[in-house]
Amino acid sequence: MKVVMQPIEMVARFTEEGLPRPVKFKVQFEGDSVVIVIDRILLRKEEKIAGNPMLVFRCQSVINNLLRIFELKYELNTCKWFLYKI
Repeated sequence: MKVVMQPIEMVARFTEEGLPRPVKFKVQFEGDSVVIVIDRILLRKEEKIAGNPMLVFRCQSVINNLLRIFELKYELNTCKWFLYKI
């Protein structure tokens, strides 16, 4: 997987405990906006980078007729989503 750390627009659901569950997101690839629907969440873990708490989601989706695995990051302090690896 290649690290891209690109900000994205996300549609997410939240549990009663306040944990986000990503549903779909919009990302810019080579000047085009692409909407990717998340088929499955494989892993959710918490990490701290420089004291900044984040949730990391490893997900899979069909992108351009290929099953792709990618990672999303959610910054808890700023409520921002990033496409971390693809």
